[in-house]
Amino acid sequence: MRILVVEDERKIAGILASALEGEHYEVAVAPTGEDGFYRANAEAFDLVILDLMLPGRSGLEILQTLRQRRVETPVLILTARDGVDDRVLGLDLGADDYLVKPFALPELLARVRALLRRGRPSEVFRLKAADLELDLVARRANRSDRLLDLTAREFELLEYLLRHQGHLVSREMLAREVWREPRRATPLDNVIDVQIARLRKKVDTEGAARLIHTVRGVGFILREGEP
Repeated sequence: MRILVVEDERKIAGILASALEGEHYEVAVAPTGEDGFYRANAEAFDLVILDLMLPGRSGLEILQTLRQRRVETPVLILTARDGVDDRVLGLDLGADDYLVKPFALPELLARVRALLRRGRPSEVFRLKAADLELDLVARRANRSDRLLDLTAREFELLEYLLRHQGHLVSREMLAREVWREPRRATPLDNVIDVQIARLRKKVDTEGAARLIHTVRGVGFILREGEP
């Protein structure tokens, strides 16, 4: 389950990320409104935790535009504004929940669990592309009813590609989101290329249509047909 935290206060963002990762969620942090807006539009998340007072673009602007674009990702507003009018406005603009700072971590985690459970069909836990299917609960991958024998890293890599299917994924994105190396002293490009090659051998077997494509000098894309 992927959660985007849009929070400019570094200490709070770090506390949130650590707590959520401790519950085995995959967490991305956006420190500005512009960054949060871009990532919420460009990437697939199961939940957005959104501060209202942000540099660049306010949380309410982000929320309103996401809903206008029919992005239905659940949004939990997290803010120091505790007025009734603020809460009503946030909820009317499309927020799913509202928590005021300072907050208790157990309560925040409980609200996160509730939002992730609310009205989520079983299909949310399955990712598909052509005859390839990934079961996120059982952590099983199948292609044409053939079970793929994937390592934990290969499964995470395939999940990321499927969540971004049809969109270009750079090596930098994979290093940051799959390998969790936002500031790498040594580039992981060779490691990533080796893992992609191993994954492709298991997914794109002889006789099957190619799904994992390399865009030379840029990155990778998972899609039916040539990119």
